[in-house]
Amino acid sequence: MPEAFGSDSKVREVLERLGDKGRELLRRHGYDIGEGFVDVLSQYQTLEHAARTERVRDLSTLLAELNSAG
Repeated sequence: MPEAFGSDSKVREVLERLGDKGRELLRRHGYDIGEGFVDVLSQYQTLEHAARTERVRDLSTLLAELNSAG
């Protein structure tokens, strides 16, 4: 069983493990990955950092949704 997503999970991990479903969940919570996701620094950003910099809204709900999707 894969490890649960946490606030220290990286955006890249979400995309690798959940693909389009992860992309959609991130988008619904305010994180715009964009086309091709070429910004390497953003790929390695943790979900907690994204929330602190206001790129993600409602981190606790996002984590719950990611973990139920995985």
